[in-house]
Amino acid sequence: MWVKRSESMKKEAKRSAEKTALNGQQTHWEKVFSDSCSRFGDKSSYPARKATEIFKKEGKTKILELGGGQGRDTCFFAREGFSIHSLDYTENGTMAIKENARENGLLDSVTSLQHDVRNPLPFENETFDACYSHMLYCMALTTEELEFLCKEVKRVLKPGGLNIYTARSTEDAQYRTGISRGEGMYEITGGFIVHFFSREKARHLAEEYESFEIEEFEEGELPKKLYMVTMRK
Repeated sequence: MWVKRSESMKKEAKRSAEKTALNGQQTHWEKVFSDSCSRFGDKSSYPARKATEIFKKEGKTKILELGGGQGRDTCFFAREGFSIHSLDYTENGTMAIKENARENGLLDSVTSLQHDVRNPLPFENETFDACYSHMLYCMALTTEELEFLCKEVKRVLKPGGLNIYTARSTEDAQYRTGISRGEGMYEITGGFIVHFFSREKARHLAEEYESFEIEEFEEGELPKKLYMVTMRK
């Protein structure tokens, strides 16, 4: 009886430590963005350029971006003629996006808001033509929170709307390195918690969508190995 109770207490302590670590990521990212005005560079990412081609081909004009960071993809979308609402977890990221848009004369096309995607999205049903996020899904979000997010994105998309996101894959060199935080999440070098995706996890998150496509690509140092997932409402 005592052994079972002891094991239960250890598991609960581990879950508590994992939750504390996950919740601490906001403070970590606030510091990261305050220490660097261009953490990920100024050039638009490959998935943003690829998404732009798809959006233009399908006539998507009103875009929701999740995890806008410091605005490199946000401003790229605005320059390409899209109206974009960009949400970020951090105050420093939100301010950087606004400043980036102001400096580039894009304020009329960019709306930047601070928001935690674990909470309902602050928009009415069927507001956007498409949703885009680059590595937001592989942040410190549990599977249950990702399931909720996918439902929320679907809610705010118009019929036929697209949800395009990227996430680091289980083929990545840093998978299973660092401190395990449960559910395929690892705290790697630098204190970043990454949720690594298998194809099965990506497919699971697409279950309530009409269609699902997945593409593999590489980015940055190591290099990072990622999936680019496209889901249609």
